[in-house]
Amino acid sequence: MAELTIRDTVREKYGQAALRVVSGQGNGCCGASASCGGDAMLDPITSNLYAEGETAGLPAEALLASLGCGNPTALAELHEGETVLDLGSGGGIDVLLSARRVGPTGKAYGLDMTDEMLALARENQKRAGVENVEFLKGEIEHIPLPDASVDVIISNCVINLSGDKPRVLAEAFRVLKPGGRFAVSDVVVRGQVPAEVKRSMELWVGCVAGALEEDEFKRLLAGVGFVDAEVEPTRIYQVEDARAFLAGAGLDADAIAPQIEGRFMGAFIRARKPEVSAETPVAASADAAGSCCAPGCCS
Repeated sequence: MAELTIRDTVREKYGQAALRVVSGQGNGCCGASASCGGDAMLDPITSNLYAEGETAGLPAEALLASLGCGNPTALAELHEGETVLDLGSGGGIDVLLSARRVGPTGKAYGLDMTDEMLALARENQKRAGVENVEFLKGEIEHIPLPDASVDVIISNCVINLSGDKPRVLAEAFRVLKPGGRFAVSDVVVRGQVPAEVKRSMELWVGCVAGALEEDEFKRLLAGVGFVDAEVEPTRIYQVEDARAFLAGAGLDADAIAPQIEGRFMGAFIRARKPEVSAETPVAASADAAGSCCAPGCCS
């Protein structure tokens, strides 16, 4: 699919998801009205991601609008006073949870391109009475924040939806401060899967998903400058979970089970932006000036 078509499809589906929440309906991986392998309330992708005590005090709509595949706020090490950015923040649950963790001296941004989700997130923020939060409209391929302005980037099953993942990761690298952390939940594939089967499983996982293979995700992170990339599986999806969906797509779940069992998973992906050496700017200036003044520069 062309990048623009993917973006339009994502915007439409997640806009519809927000409207379902506002109208009092639930959501599954593809929304309450879609078949995602069973009852949307028992959806193996999005259910039971948050502990009951963790979401206490948050509006019910924030939890209903969660269409993620993990809980990045529980896995990311957030500290008082830090600035956090959630890519594709949806109804705002991860932003509100992050705001609690960084405290009043910190800041949590949510970035989303869907007007309906932004409206829902801002209403959830108002109901929760959280002040150190700001929701921004924009695309994750074009983050509307300055260079080196964020300590931590989180995201919950959104990067797989982008048609230009290298650009997303490059933008994440740009806005992170030196030493900043990339800590996202997303769907990944482990090993090779036939194209037609992979596409059907991706549709089941997230309607318009484009899950990266585990090593490819690491390669793309390294390609834009990240270091120490690692992938930690948090929830492995079984053939039984997707049986009804695969049957509806005309696929024999038993026949393809060996090709997909244990290969699609929700995972936590970590990486780090390298620290900038304090001596690097000095050395560069010295070269430009044709002189040497940094410690250890001259013999």
